[in-house]
Amino acid sequence: MSSIPPSTGPAGKDWRPRVAGGLTIVVVAIAAVAVLLSSRTSTHRYLLALPNAGQLVNGDEIRVGGRKVGTIGDLRLARDRTALVDLHVDGDVAPLHRGTTATVRAPSLSGIANRYVSLSPGPNNAPALADGSRIAPDRVTQIVDVDQLFSALDAPTRAGLRKLIRGASRTTAGREKLANATLEELNPALRSGQQVFAEVARDAPALQTFLESSSRVVGALALEKETLPSLVSHARSASAEVVAEESAVDAALERLPGTLRRGRTTLGGLNATLQTADPLVDAALPATKNLAPLLRRLRPLARAAVPTIADTRRLVRTPGAQNDLIDLLHRTPALADAAVPALRNTAAAATAAVPVATFVRPYTPDFVGWLRDFSQASAGYDANGHYARIQPIINENALVGDSVIGPAVRSLVKLLGPLAGAGSEDVGARRCPGTATQIRPDGSNDPKKSDEPLDCDSGAVLPGP
Repeated sequence: MSSIPPSTGPAGKDWRPRVAGGLTIVVVAIAAVAVLLSSRTSTHRYLLALPNAGQLVNGDEIRVGGRKVGTIGDLRLARDRTALVDLHVDGDVAPLHRGTTATVRAPSLSGIANRYVSLSPGPNNAPALADGSRIAPDRVTQIVDVDQLFSALDAPTRAGLRKLIRGASRTTAGREKLANATLEELNPALRSGQQVFAEVARDAPALQTFLESSSRVVGALALEKETLPSLVSHARSASAEVVAEESAVDAALERLPGTLRRGRTTLGGLNATLQTADPLVDAALPATKNLAPLLRRLRPLARAAVPTIADTRRLVRTPGAQNDLIDLLHRTPALADAAVPALRNTAAAATAAVPVATFVRPYTPDFVGWLRDFSQASAGYDANGHYARIQPIINENALVGDSVIGPAVRSLVKLLGPLAGAGSEDVGARRCPGTATQIRPDGSNDPKKSDEPLDCDSGAVLPGP
């Protein structure tokens, strides 16, 4: 059986490796195209509500981290007179998730209608936003153009601002490095100022009180507008007089070194005091290491306790009469004067009622049984209404003690003998409570074991176990 010879090309070489290499390239190309096609998804649309769509036009970019991820589509006016902007976001970022924020930015000041929308996507573990969802207005930030700021100022203010800017330019001429260093140091100060203003804004009632007080002060100054120029003039005259007294200022400066030397002596004593306090500081230092984390953890508690403290303050003291805790405490002594005798009398009455309760307690089963059987006797009814089945039952024990029927019953018992039961002649009419049945094994209804004397015949009990 002969083997198949290898195929050869025109030059007599084997062409199968070349075909295999071509097939590999084709497969790689098809895989790349498939990956590209699979990575492309449909564009997602969202709505962005803005107070105004200033300088936003169709086709403006949508960016995430400085990278273009979509474009702006249609712009229209909503019924509440807000601008609705269609956001077309590509699939590599979409779908967006809840918590996404949007900011309208400008790449530079030298341009018109060159705005773009910068998105900060929400966390991936948050619910995804459906197509057509509107990004909440509190999640949108819109920049304010400088032109809009200047337009809000009147002509004299703009002229003064222009002079201020030009004067600042002349002031910093030749001192640009110092100005830059000042600006670098100014940044932490502004950040601290921002934190201070944020803390002030959190206490809205105190800020409102401060603004109202400032308004009253400004109003009072406005009423004295005729006196105010003279006050400024007098202050300027006083300053000029101070400048004119150069000799007195020189004398004060000459005395300043002696004052500083005495101050150095005082500060030297303060240094010794601080050295004495160093052991206390060293001892307290381990405790203060955990103080900062503790205060940080207490910050949410303090923030959450502000409403509670405010409510407590209103509870303790509220303007008006008879409406807070202090007024209640003022009336508490009178209540105590009336309540103490009442409680004392109540305690005396309860102590006096103990024998009564002790005597009535054994009759509780009989009383409850009467209530139960009385309600069941008339429970049936027919067309004529409720009816009761009554069957008189005469207990021989109740008849034995009767002065008229008792002797006849005892004689009848003797004639009947064992058929009438044993012990009936020994049961009197003054039965003790709970002895309608035989004495229980635990002795709970045995009148002979009562702690208090009973007004009955303790021997009048039914025979039997």
